[in-house]
Amino acid sequence: MATTEVRPEVAVGGVEVRQPYRATVLDWLTTTDHKKIAIMYFVTSVVFLCVGGTFAGLVRTQLMQSGERFMDGDTYNQVMTMHALVMVFLFLMPMIAAIGNYVVPLQLGATDMAFPKVNALSFWLVPLGGILMLSGFLVKGGAASVGWYINPPLSNSQFAPGNGVNVALAGLAILGASTTLGSINFIVTILKLRAPGMTMMRMPLFCWNMFVTSLLAVFSLPVLTAGFAMLWIDRNLGANFFNPQAGGDPILYQHIFWFFGHPEVYILLLPIMGVVSELIPVFSRKPAFGYKAFVFATLAIGALGTMVWAHHMFTTGAINVSFFAATSLLIAVPTGVKMFSWTATMWRGKVKWTTAMLFAIGFLSQFLIGGITGVFLGSGSIDFSVHDTYYVVGHFHYVLVAAALFGVMGASYYWFPKMTGRLLNEKVGKVQWVIMFVGTNMTFMAQQILGIKGMPRRIETYYVPAWNTLNLVSTIGAYLIGLGLLMWIINMLVARKRGPIAGDDPWDANTLEWATTSPPPYYNFDALPPIRSERPLFDLKHPAEGAEDAAESAEREHAGAH
Repeated sequence: MATTEVRPEVAVGGVEVRQPYRATVLDWLTTTDHKKIAIMYFVTSVVFLCVGGTFAGLVRTQLMQSGERFMDGDTYNQVMTMHALVMVFLFLMPMIAAIGNYVVPLQLGATDMAFPKVNALSFWLVPLGGILMLSGFLVKGGAASVGWYINPPLSNSQFAPGNGVNVALAGLAILGASTTLGSINFIVTILKLRAPGMTMMRMPLFCWNMFVTSLLAVFSLPVLTAGFAMLWIDRNLGANFFNPQAGGDPILYQHIFWFFGHPEVYILLLPIMGVVSELIPVFSRKPAFGYKAFVFATLAIGALGTMVWAHHMFTTGAINVSFFAATSLLIAVPTGVKMFSWTATMWRGKVKWTTAMLFAIGFLSQFLIGGITGVFLGSGSIDFSVHDTYYVVGHFHYVLVAAALFGVMGASYYWFPKMTGRLLNEKVGKVQWVIMFVGTNMTFMAQQILGIKGMPRRIETYYVPAWNTLNLVSTIGAYLIGLGLLMWIINMLVARKRGPIAGDDPWDANTLEWATTSPPPYYNFDALPPIRSERPLFDLKHPAEGAEDAAESAEREHAGAH
């Protein structure tokens, strides 16, 4: 994407001026600049999105009608398993790292991440882990075909011989190390490298969400890596951590996996919530409603997100259903606070319907559907009826595909001008939004209805003609999603060379990343404005209006407290 930088100290006629130069391949391979690393994260995640999306298209083609044999059973299971692993660990998590790496130091007024070399290492572990994981297709027996949970006993050496599971576990361990190192880097950067005057309660909401996300990752990912190591030792060295015939317990693996698996939902969603929290105030021309309430809601989601993992295990009979149902439903409270904050921010605002804003609104609707359907799964009695059906698949994809993907799209349309100095095509973007909005709802609503009608998940084919129409609708919707993503990629490629010049602040934005050039120099800032609120750039450009908005916001929060 952005390949032009500036040399800050080139003398011309005795005057220091900036002159652009073109970065070489070696510059990119050896860089520790957070902006270049972010762009490499971004490109890598888009490549893996294409891989995982292709797998998804193959799965939906197989299930388009009853009795379809587009792939044999083992190939189908491999493709289905790798689709899930690629989309979660090689698309969404690196994409979060891409957005965070580019935006967080700029929003904090920092020159780089706290540990630039560790940041580079975190990135280079991603393609290494991804290539290793996908190399399972080349080994004897094929790639892992046991589902993305990799649950024993299905994943032990008796039922999953060959090296497919082994290379998947090794790749996932490398990717876990990458995310853990990156999360530590974000935590230290946020705590130690904020600009003078930027207290924690003046920090942009995106940074708050990245902070809590990083805490969750550091808390949960080492547990998952330990579980993968135990499973690998079971498979290859004769241990019996999860073998009940030798005193092990496969339920232990489920606890380990889901102790990561449910915080993982918020590891992926909280940064997207942060993105939406930046977009809605900017395009509503208002400060975020209830800033402090939003911050505390983010912290509450992080805390409660570590207490709900076993609602994935209701049907095992090994957990207290009432406790985990209560904590699962309780997490709806801080989430509702955020929904109210976003809605109140738009209320009576001067909303500008850019593509980025449309994707933010799309996130709200998709996340609302995913959240409401999740409430049903949080109720033990309902979960017993729909567990392991396509209802769960539809809910999961509403949250982590429809909602998260819309947030990623909104972030790209908003920050692409900062990264490249050029604007994406808004007309193409709005057509893309319509196609993806229709496609996601066709795909995942049909899957939820199929689940209610009894269609189980993870089946390679079916012989129930009554499911044909809904599966056809779901498959057509998946193709529409793919078309929308293709439009997005082409839009970026064209705009990188021919897009309109954006200027330094095309959105009349609020936060510090827009106080420097587009794209920024390697040292980020010539000077920083005074920081007196969470909207320092807006305060600088509109001092009278900023004071008025602050007073009005304080009055509303005071009234709300009573």
